[in-house]
Amino acid sequence: MGLGMSLKAFHVVFIIVSTILAVGFGIWAIRDYRARSESASLVVGAGSLLAALALVWYGRWFLRKLKRVGYL
Repeated sequence: MGLGMSLKAFHVVFIIVSTILAVGFGIWAIRDYRARSESASLVVGAGSLLAALALVWYGRWFLRKLKRVGYL
């Protein structure tokens, strides 16, 4: 017995959760950089925030592409 969630709905949920995690990790890494001044933390934090922006862009593109496909 499955969860009853379509592939589209799962994909949308996965993109949202991934975006939240990327933003959270990016903020954590930037704070770590401010506390310890390690350049690796800054690079990782900036990369994570850029990945979050890319996920938002991809999520919008995905929803537009599959606008006519139902969630169930």
